Amino acid sequence: MFGIRADGKKVKKAPLLYRVVPHIMETRADSQVYFSQDIPLKGMDEYINKKAEEGIKISYMHIIYAAIVRTIALKPELNRFIVNCIPYERNAIWMSLMIKKSLSEEGEETLVKLKFDGTETLLEIKEKLENAIAENKEESNENSTARFVKKLEKTPNIILKIIIKFLKLLDRYGILPKSIIALSPFHTSAFLTNVGSLGIDAIFHHIYNFGTTSLFFAMGKKKKDYVPEDDELVEEKCLSFAFVGDERICDGYYFASGFKQLIKFIKKPELMETAIEDSKEEA
Repeated sequence: MFGIRADGKKVKKAPLLYRVVPHIMETRADSQVYFSQDIPLKGMDEYINKKAEEGIKISYMHIIYAAIVRTIALKPELNRFIVNCIPYERNAIWMSLMIKKSLSEEGEETLVKLKFDGTETLLEIKEKLENAIAENKEESNENSTARFVKKLEKTPNIILKIIIKFLKLLDRYGILPKSIIALSPFHTSAFLTNVGSLGIDAIFHHIYNFGTTSLFFAMGKKKKDYVPEDDELVEEKCLSFAFVGDERICDGYYFASGFKQLIKFIKKPELMETAIEDSKEEA
């Protein structure tokens, strides 16, 4: 209500344009921008094989997930969000990941949301993510978000509609309880979904008007594609990658430099094994 929220603080020195734009494009649905790129797998494959020789199992998802966390840490404007036409910066980096308990039509979907301070290395993020996925993939296990959703599922539709509208109102004016924000996967820095495990290309997934998500990433299946190399096109094995973001949080140049940094980390995962101070110098 007064620029104070449990999950962030009002941006005091936002450029005039980025204080005006949210009043023109009031919702995330109004302000979605799209980006896609096929990422060559050579660098990741070499890193994964090297780590396998050391007895460490790394996946593409570990690398991409960690690259998003570190990029947001280096580019803090990507960790902003807009609520009630006001720009905020988050208190921490939050990552939401949608997983299926089993790869079948009957398999339940669940959401995992993890908190980072941005100083974590790739291997630290991998361990934290693996533990969360293993715990949530157990059919008998339900995280606090899933338990909360199941309670809402039992609520009559008319009551549910009132509850959701009330939560949106509280969120709009910055008085949504911290406990609800902690449960909500929609109050997050970024979403990542791995649709490649379903055998399809990366999708452009909408960002939600409810909550504070400003960035949504999707990684798709592996495929052959032509990529530029030394002024010519070379066929390489690639991973399809797509992004949808809220253009109101920063300008196009900042977004572009963030993407370049992100792709660099994905292509050279070893850069994330060191402290973030080294990444700052490299950037």
